[in-house]
Amino acid sequence: MRFFEFLYNSLVATFSFKLRAFFTILSVSLGIAAITIIVAATEGAYQEANKIVAKFGPDAVMLISGAEEERALGSREKTLTLDDMQAITDAFPTAYFIVPTSSSDATLSHKNKKYSSRIIGVGENYTDAWNWPVAEGDDITEEDVKASKNIALIGQYTSEKLFGSQDALGKFMLINAIPFKVVGILSERGVSSRGTNLDDRVVIPITTLMKKFLNEKQYVSSIRVRFTDQEQLTVRTEELKAFLRERKKLQPDQPDNFRALSPTEIIKFLVALTGSLVFFLGATGLITLIISGFVLANLFLLSISERKREIGIRRAVGAQKTDIILQFLFEAIALTFCGGICGFLIAFSGSGLLTYIAQFPIVFSPKAFIISLLLSITVGIIFGLQPAIRASEINPIEAIK
Repeated sequence: MRFFEFLYNSLVATFSFKLRAFFTILSVSLGIAAITIIVAATEGAYQEANKIVAKFGPDAVMLISGAEEERALGSREKTLTLDDMQAITDAFPTAYFIVPTSSSDATLSHKNKKYSSRIIGVGENYTDAWNWPVAEGDDITEEDVKASKNIALIGQYTSEKLFGSQDALGKFMLINAIPFKVVGILSERGVSSRGTNLDDRVVIPITTLMKKFLNEKQYVSSIRVRFTDQEQLTVRTEELKAFLRERKKLQPDQPDNFRALSPTEIIKFLVALTGSLVFFLGATGLITLIISGFVLANLFLLSISERKREIGIRRAVGAQKTDIILQFLFEAIALTFCGGICGFLIAFSGSGLLTYIAQFPIVFSPKAFIISLLLSITVGIIFGLQPAIRASEINPIEAIK
């Protein structure tokens, strides 16, 4: 009964001082909003990382031509070859899919429909290597690659763009005025995290692309390798790097002229991106919470002088010091608790804007809500304790004179 009495009196006192309540709730809610977005952004980043890794392949390594420095300058020298792919096949028995990839811009057309897109040249078993099943038709085979056939797999968007509602399977399309037969239609993938339409895709044998579009005999843009011993992926990645360095005859002081991208690298990138957001919003949120705590403490100290008569009467009719402390602490916690709820609502409302502007995944979970409430209650206890003790030490006789 005493607990509910304290709670009732605290709520009455809280909303009796409306201006004090407004400023305290406002200051707490801003800090809680920033920290709630941090928790939601971290949750979103890890979920996004898991999605990307699932699509990329948890057992896959992507070898990309050119050094990282060249990529930063916007150019990339081709350093990987079809011979490298064969050498990897011979040297790594646990590599069960090894698929080379190159690409080129091209104009696609069918009858009076035409548009520009990017075509991708691949080896056999492309759809299995990328966990991207064919919805209709067949995958590119080893025979297709060896014979440099004019066949193509197309995405759902490409099919709709060129063939409309007609079934594209078995029909012919022109790629830079060269006829290609559609032998397969890829299943729908949607839009990537970077906003790229994954279904706007044309896949042809890599030998066809190299001979008829790139005038290339050996060099490829990338090689995708998948291993059966997924738990050893980090070790296999390092072995691949060492193997290619030896093949390229790179000296110890020379940097890699290729890049090995694995799920670990993807997670590291997203964690680094999240870390910068956490640092910025975390610092902002903590500073705001500390300021809100001082606002709370000062407003309560000011209100003590206004409430001396109330405190004196309570003490005179039998209230103990602990009763006064609990009374003021409950008031502080009630204010910061309201601030925590408002802060969570602000974060939830503002997350859509952050997602729209920065294209950053925000995922709210019960954890984010619980953390926001616990933080707000902690602020109320820490910064409300000193004014509560000050109020309990007032002499009741002096207070009711």
